[in-house]
Amino acid sequence: MGSVERTAATPSKSRLARTFAKVLHIRAVTGVAPVDGIHKSKSHEKVKHGRLNNGSQSVHDDNEKLQHTKAVEAFLSKLFASISTVKAAYAQLQFSQSPYDADGIQAADEMVVSELKNLSELKQSYVKKQLDESSPVKTQLLAELQEQKSLLKTYEITGKKMDSQLKLKNSEITFLREKLEEANKENKLIEKRLNSSGLLSVPDNLQLSSLSPSHFITVLRQTTKSIRSFVRFMISEMELAGWDLDAAAMAIEPVRYWNPNHKCFAFESFVCHEMFDGFNYPNFSNPNESLTDQQKRKQKTKQKQKQIFFDRFTELKSMKTREYLALKPKSTFGKFCFTKYLELVHPKMESSLFGNLNHRDLVSSGEHPETTFYATFAEMAKRVWLLHCLAFSFEPEASIFRVGNKCRFSEVYMESMNDEAFLSPETDPLVAFTVVPGFKIGKTAIQCQVYLS
Repeated sequence: MGSVERTAATPSKSRLARTFAKVLHIRAVTGVAPVDGIHKSKSHEKVKHGRLNNGSQSVHDDNEKLQHTKAVEAFLSKLFASISTVKAAYAQLQFSQSPYDADGIQAADEMVVSELKNLSELKQSYVKKQLDESSPVKTQLLAELQEQKSLLKTYEITGKKMDSQLKLKNSEITFLREKLEEANKENKLIEKRLNSSGLLSVPDNLQLSSLSPSHFITVLRQTTKSIRSFVRFMISEMELAGWDLDAAAMAIEPVRYWNPNHKCFAFESFVCHEMFDGFNYPNFSNPNESLTDQQKRKQKTKQKQKQIFFDRFTELKSMKTREYLALKPKSTFGKFCFTKYLELVHPKMESSLFGNLNHRDLVSSGEHPETTFYATFAEMAKRVWLLHCLAFSFEPEASIFRVGNKCRFSEVYMESMNDEAFLSPETDPLVAFTVVPGFKIGKTAIQCQVYLS
């Protein structure tokens, strides 16, 4: 029985073993994990492995794109740097041509050729898509450094070119100033000869019918010369009295003066403004108060009025100022001197210059002081009065004009007293103030003298 039992149990165990082996084999083939979780399914492992592969691939692609972008930026930096170098070399080439510099031209030419070759190589690398991606950051920094050096060189060459142009302009200015001085000397010699020959003076036998603008211009020159003589004398008296001439000039015309000596034009402008005030009216007064009643009755035509003024001109021109004032102290010209002196010389100014108001007291009482200061003033007043009488002798009358501040300079109507204003490259020169007024005689315009800012 025992042997039978052992024999019966053996086939049962072998069937169980075979069944267990089959189950293990099936699980191994299908990848199904056991219940205790020790093994994982093969399908789950494949999915996870695929996701990891995809993530790493995406990161790798992003890195490649970033690297390519940096390489392109480095390439563009090299391109612009090369172009800047060509520009700097071309500027050097131009600069070396004048004055001629053989070494500079050769060096610039070699640089241009070298950079053109470099540009050609960059083009080929871009077409073939062979950009250097090894160290784009370093390449870009080096290219930017090269570009900055090229720009700096271009600016240096431009600065040298401007310096050479400035030196050339300065030499031209010096040459023109020398020519101007020579021309002024020649003009003075010619004027002296003409004065000695009488050609620049108004002839004594001048008739009203033969008047011309040239006669008026001659008297105007004499008037301007007399005004400047009085201004110089007045300034010297102010200096002796301890005046601050700079402050006084700025009080008259608060502008920028190109030269300290130009401040005399402010005093000249002030004197001209006072002396020529009312010039367009007969006798420098309102037209209704211009002539006496007796003269008004005689004045039936314009021609008679012009003859009256021409006669005054002829009479005063033929006499010295002191003699005329002594003979006719309260004549129309004498009254003109009284009025203009009181308007021109302020009481505080007279008191500062002379320590008293004796001049003013005498003038107010109808007397002409016998001093050098008043004699200089009276001589100037005589020239202005003669010019005024001559202006009203023309048909139509000569009229005065001034130019407003900040007007553009015009060579037709203006004469500059300071040519330095034309050297400024900033803007066109503008009128700061009128020094000596201009005049119009019919269609003839006589330039006014202006100071430019």
